[in-house]
Amino acid sequence: MAASSNAEQTQLQDMEEEGAGMEEREMDSDEGEEAGMGEENSDDEEDDSSEDEKENEAEIQRLEEQLSINAFDYNCHLDLIKLLKHEGELLRLRKARQKMAELFPLTEEIWLDWLKDEIRLSEEEPNREKVYELFEKAIKDYICPEIWLEYGQYAIGGMGSVGGIDKVRAIFERAVTAVGLHMTKGQTVWEAYREFENAILSTVQPPPGRTYSREEQERVDVQLGRIHTLFRRQLAVPLMDMEATYAEYEEWSETGVPETTILQYRKALKSLEKCRSFEESLIVAEPPKLAEYQAYIDFELKEGDPARVQITFERTLAENCLVPDMWTKYNTYLDRQLKVKDLVLSTHDRAVRNCPWTMGLWKSYVLALERHGADHHTVSDVFEKALSAGFIQAADYVEIWQAYLDYLRRRVDFSKGERESSKELEELRGAFSRSLDYMKQDVEERFGESGDPSCIIMQIWARVEALHCKNIQKARELWDSIMTKGNAKFANMWLEYYNLERSYGDPVHCRKALHRAVQCTSDYPEHVCEVLLTFERVEGSLEDWDVAVQKTETKLNRVNEQRAKAAEKEAAMARQEEDRGDQRQRTKSDKKAQKKVQKGFRPGEKRKAQQDDYQDQWNEDSGKSAPKRQRGNGAQSTEDMETETGLFGRKAPPGYKHAAPGTKKTQQGDAAAAQRQNDDKPELRDDNCSVFISNLAYTLEEPEAKLRTLFETCGPINQIRPVFSTKGGFKGYGYVQFEAPVSVPEALKLDRREVEGRPMFVSPCVDKNKNPDFKVFKYNTALEKQKVFISGLPFSCTKEQLQEMSKDHGTIKEVRLVTYRSGKPKGLAYVEFENEAQASQAVLKMDGMEIEGNKISVAISNPPRRNQMDITGSNRPTADLMPRQVFGSRGRGRTQLSLLPRSLNRQSAPVSKAENGTALSSTSANSAGETKPLSNSDFAKMLLSK
Repeated sequence: MAASSNAEQTQLQDMEEEGAGMEEREMDSDEGEEAGMGEENSDDEEDDSSEDEKENEAEIQRLEEQLSINAFDYNCHLDLIKLLKHEGELLRLRKARQKMAELFPLTEEIWLDWLKDEIRLSEEEPNREKVYELFEKAIKDYICPEIWLEYGQYAIGGMGSVGGIDKVRAIFERAVTAVGLHMTKGQTVWEAYREFENAILSTVQPPPGRTYSREEQERVDVQLGRIHTLFRRQLAVPLMDMEATYAEYEEWSETGVPETTILQYRKALKSLEKCRSFEESLIVAEPPKLAEYQAYIDFELKEGDPARVQITFERTLAENCLVPDMWTKYNTYLDRQLKVKDLVLSTHDRAVRNCPWTMGLWKSYVLALERHGADHHTVSDVFEKALSAGFIQAADYVEIWQAYLDYLRRRVDFSKGERESSKELEELRGAFSRSLDYMKQDVEERFGESGDPSCIIMQIWARVEALHCKNIQKARELWDSIMTKGNAKFANMWLEYYNLERSYGDPVHCRKALHRAVQCTSDYPEHVCEVLLTFERVEGSLEDWDVAVQKTETKLNRVNEQRAKAAEKEAAMARQEEDRGDQRQRTKSDKKAQKKVQKGFRPGEKRKAQQDDYQDQWNEDSGKSAPKRQRGNGAQSTEDMETETGLFGRKAPPGYKHAAPGTKKTQQGDAAAAQRQNDDKPELRDDNCSVFISNLAYTLEEPEAKLRTLFETCGPINQIRPVFSTKGGFKGYGYVQFEAPVSVPEALKLDRREVEGRPMFVSPCVDKNKNPDFKVFKYNTALEKQKVFISGLPFSCTKEQLQEMSKDHGTIKEVRLVTYRSGKPKGLAYVEFENEAQASQAVLKMDGMEIEGNKISVAISNPPRRNQMDITGSNRPTADLMPRQVFGSRGRGRTQLSLLPRSLNRQSAPVSKAENGTALSSTSANSAGETKPLSNSDFAKMLLSK
């Protein structure tokens, strides 16, 4: 017995040495990297090395200083870690990694790199516990089979210690539970577990030729049972290449494969066949494979196996950690289906660490903590972290405050009375008061708006005081404050207050509230008047009724007078606009008559048309702006576009001499004449089957043939109508009419197709005389989270070059270079990705990149307000301009918290830069803060100063 025990101990030591040898081989494979960190250079290179070390040290100090200012700079953390690793600063490297891990979840690559460095440093046994602790942190960020496999292999190296074998088994059991269902990578963990048990089996088996003792046979049987169990468990799980595992089991087992195992294996094979198409699509797809994963998740949700749903979500989030919607979907599933406290709370925590800018994730986290009975200190800490997360709109702060206040209200047991619940109640009241101060001092200062214009938080507070605390006086004070914040003109606000008084107050205050409502309401005065009269019918005396009738009549008479005046003013403005149009028409007619007099034409006398007349007319036409194209729902701007008939419906003037036959102008003149023949037949036109083509080059030869070649793939063409001037020159736009409306959507897909160096605009054909509202332009001012705006590009940068630079960061849906109408580039571009996570990655990687000596700026697309960009020199106060959101540096990322003091972050001057890098017109402001329009002399000074 003692001999067998000694032999077993010797074999365990051999296995431990073998595990240590594996670690040494890993160290040898990375020897070049470690040597670059720690070895000294030769004497000939000492001077260069010293200079490099000084430069690297200066860069390290710069990065550390930058992180002390803004700890949420994700890229700065990565650069610092990379530089410290290169310099061999192992202690500083460990601290840098720890700081980053506190703020962000680390990717699989970062964790594996860190773990391998720590394993090299922990050669002594006492340090193994620290590495175990590091592994425990690593497995919490994402579900990564490689990290679990590394964890198990590292534990094998220490199994010779007391309880070492049990520790290894425990780690492998957790590993197969966490990633054993991973269809493509789970098999490696199962195989490593079986290899470990096979190694243990070799230590308990006696040497060949010796008879087993009873105790030895029992140990062998137990170990064989463990291996049989592992095979059976693995074969019951659908995994890729599981046929090879079955063949291995058949060969290994001396008693054959049990019938129950065969049935489970066949069932797993059927499940594998159902999932095989999803796994194959993931293999061929490009990262981050969000669409493929989404389809896989939908399939598993229908199947209903919680373990498989969980592993599919985890695989998805490992590659799409910056997609808030995916985290929301996963959290919702866990909250409503599994409801396992540790799993639910850990997933919520990982969600907010990955996407801290998303208010919805923080809100659901607070609710989950309350749902699972977390202590009050934990919930409060999570809420405070949410406030510092850097949300992108003011309303987000209102909503997270509402969630926290709801939680605090539910903590108060109002049934015990105010004295017994005084602590919780005072905390609730203090939180309400603090929320109002926070909205005023932090949110309004940052966003320029309160985020809570209807004062929802104050309304809730007032109802809590009136309903639970029976403190109607406090509720009235709160409503007085609500009304002083610009809400007194809204009928619905007064009716809310009236309902509060009806429920918890008295008739006197109800009457008072309705009288004030009649006096102040401006949106629906008839409604509040009706409510007041109804109240007096039920509650009031005759005297009260007379007062109410008199007050409501006075109010409604005043309102009707104001409405009549407003209608008269509107009619007067319409007449003025009509008069101005008539005046412009008369002025134009006078100018034409004056020209005729200057040419020596006498009334009643016929004359020949002179070439100069048509030259003047040509100059007048060509001086007009080309049809402007606005990107609003794919339609051209009909305000600046002449009607079709007005463009080429005129017949050639009498006496006009055509160019010599065979010349280019003659050909264009013939085309224009042919087009005029089509114009004489308006019944042949059909806007539903037509598209408007614009932004073509004026020098485009044979535009009709060119357009026919471009659009004949979209469907049968009925006619093509390019627009020509009276001189026969092509004006850069026209119409393509198809035989059927189904061809129009296909034609619209050619929008922005490049034609001879210019983007061709393709829009629906709309007659503004029949659709006058079509000219209203819906300018997009929303944050376009999946699109990035790039400025500072060299003018030589092409669309292909920009697409090549951007494709590494995600799937590109569209690349658009911004140009002048002449086609010359502005150095600006938009790149639209498939989702916001890819756009965030592009911002992180591309911002600050140098292209042909130009340093580009990359930001999430945030289009400007229409009125700020288009109304130059208006008298709008500069205080009305919304300050741009200050973003951070990670992912959607440019929305993280900046740790600069607020006083240093304030703008001391009016905002002078609009969204997406487009500068606003610089104007001088008077003492009242209003913008002063620039005069002609001001513009002259500006030009001369250039």
